[in-house]
Amino acid sequence: MRKPPAIPGPRLAADIVTVVREGARIRLDYSPASLALVDRVIDGIRREGPPAEAVSRTLLGFGAYTGEVLVRGSGAAWVEFDAEQRGTFGQSFGIRTLDGRVWNPLGKALKRYENGAADSLRLFYLSVVGQARM
Repeated sequence: MRKPPAIPGPRLAADIVTVVREGARIRLDYSPASLALVDRVIDGIRREGPPAEAVSRTLLGFGAYTGEVLVRGSGAAWVEFDAEQRGTFGQSFGIRTLDGRVWNPLGKALKRYENGAADSLRLFYLSVVGQARM
């Protein structure tokens, strides 16, 4: 029996940690507080003004990093989205919190780039954790 392919979230997160450490000398430590730093990095990219398509891989990495912070900090788990969820979120995977809700941190990072501070990844984390505790 073949093992299903692993969800790439943790690998994408690890890759972006390496990229920002080597390229910008920024250390991300998977803490909730580090998401404020990720927000600032994305703001810096926004100021340069590249089209979203040109930085989409980087943004997806930041989304995966956000998801991994949730996995490590709140007990969430990486999950494959079903067909309906893929249609809704535009991603093939995301996270599920202990209360059974599914979330799309990769899409949130893309929105952070498009919309700025209104879609803060730090506030997204706090919202997810707050929802999960209700």
